[in-house]
This record gives sequence, C-alpha cells and structure tokens, in this order.
Amino acid sequence: MHGGPRNRDRPRSLSARRPPVAGSSAPNSSLPARLRLSWPTRSLRGRRPHSQGAASSASGSRFPGSSARGTAWCAPPPHLEWHDAPIRELVADATGLPTAVDNDATLGAVAEHLYGAARGLDHVVYLNGGASGIGGGLIVHGMPVRGVSGYAGEFGQNRPGIASTADQQAPEGVLEDEVSRSRLLRAVGLTSADDPTLAAALSTSDDPSVAAETDRQRRILATALANAVNVLNPRAIVLGGFLAMLTEGATDQLTDLVRAQSMPANAEDVDIRAAVQADDRLLIGAAEAAFAGLLADPLSRLPERPGPLEEAR
Repeated sequence: MHGGPRNRDRPRSLSARRPPVAGSSAPNSSLPARLRLSWPTRSLRGRRPHSQGAASSASGSRFPGSSARGTAWCAPPPHLEWHDAPIRELVADATGLPTAVDNDATLGAVAEHLYGAARGLDHVVYLNGGASGIGGGLIVHGMPVRGVSGYAGEFGQNRPGIASTADQQAPEGVLEDEVSRSRLLRAVGLTSADDPTLAAALSTSDDPSVAAETDRQRRILATALANAVNVLNPRAIVLGGFLAMLTEGATDQLTDLVRAQSMPANAEDVDIRAAVQADDRLLIGAAEAAFAGLLADPLSRLPERPGPLEEAR
C-alpha cells in the first residue's frame, strides 16, 4: 500500500467526549466502565454513523504509554499505573468490534502526516507534549516507524543536553522532566487546564517569569530536536500538545536554536511546524489504525453470504 498522502478527506469521528478520571485503578475492571462513560460502546454494534448502509466495522484506540503494539503496556501511563494490561482485548470485548491499539504519539504522527502539518512529506519527526510527558512518532519514507517491539519514538525519555546549569531544573532527569506541561501550568498560576486555556494564559501573560520559563524550555527542547535532526535528517518537525505552545510567536527563534546545534547539511531543509489537527489528531490517528485491516484486506470484512446451493434451498 502506498505510504504517501492519500487523496481523501480526513475521517470523521462518531463522537468524542473525555470523562474525568479520578485516581487510578486496574484496567481489567475499570476499562469497560470508562468506555461506557466516554461513549455508548455497546450501541456501536451495527450502528450506522454517517450514511445509509454503513455500519461500524472496527475500533481504534490510543493510549499515553509505551505499548507492545496492539497488546499490553510495558511502560504504563504514569497517571493510570497500569502494568501489562491487555488493552486491545479489553476494548474489543467492550465494543464487540475488531480493535487496533497504538501509542497516542505514533497515531498523532500518522494523522499529521496524512492530513495535517506534514501532509505530503515523507520524512517527519513528531513530538507530542501531554499531561503524562513527551512522546514521539517517526515517519520515514512515508511510513510510520515503530521499532521491533513498537516502542520507537520515546524522545521524552532521552537525557537532555543542557548548555547552561542555570537552565537545569531536574538533575538526573529526562527531557520530559525539564520540558514539562506541569511547569508551564505552575508558571501561569494554574493547577490544571486544557490546552486552549493554557495556551491563552501563556500568550497573554506579561509576567517575566512566564517568559523566562518558556524560553528555558524552548532552549532545552531545541537541543533535543537538533539531535533528532542529526540522526534522522527530517523534512519537518511537527510539535503537538503543549510543545506547540513553545512555537507560538517563536518558530523562527526555535528553528535558529535547532540549526545552530545541528549539522548544517542535515538542518538545511528542515521546517519546524505546530500540529494543525488540534485535539482531533489523536482520534484521527486511531481511526486510521482501525481502518488499516480493512484497507489491507477489504474482502475479509464483507458479510458472509450463502452459496448458490444454500440459496437454492
């Protein structure tokens, strides 16, 4: 199947609501209940979402953690404390549908490559900043790169290069300890906020300490991106989630910082772009994962029909 941009509009989601999650619990008991909170999964069986004759044929799910593709978490989402949970099987049981599961940043990379900021580009590095940290996805020769076990793209777990000791806030920490959504929230005096609220607070603040924190995070992020440029020579780096906020009014500054620390030949053609699919990017990626099996073998999803002899009876 061709890995380049597809000549079709982006998929539409049936519905998307995010319920509050209080505390953590074992997924084996809590996941079906949470799915019922999010949307009526049982009623998806045979539902016709958009056109006459259409029915739900598969589900796609994304989760903020490292996943052996489609099976269980080996590095669980920190805020859920799940360990080796058979996510795909649990979702399939809750929905009654064939289910695809993948890391949210990997699916975000797919969505931005097919429909967003990296559409038409075959070499892309994608980093997503969320509440649980920084994840990443890679597009190489137009195809997502997942690694031998599905764990590729964990940029947030790399040790950051910090030129100035004054910039270091988490000794012995990793990139996502230094470049952090929670640190941005504290800088603007918030305990929690969705992305639009946080972005607005950052962009309208005239507090020098807020500017200092965004500049600090931008410098550390630039070094991490420069390392990616030297290794992968991408055409574009796409930043999603709170990382996109660090480009607001400062894309040229961030690009200059990255190029100053990269090999000139590798950085010559690279663009740094904010993700454009907003909150939909992860849902779109999950929809692509759900469609993958259908597109690979569409005949296998056709309903069984009686043969000539059975019809004659």
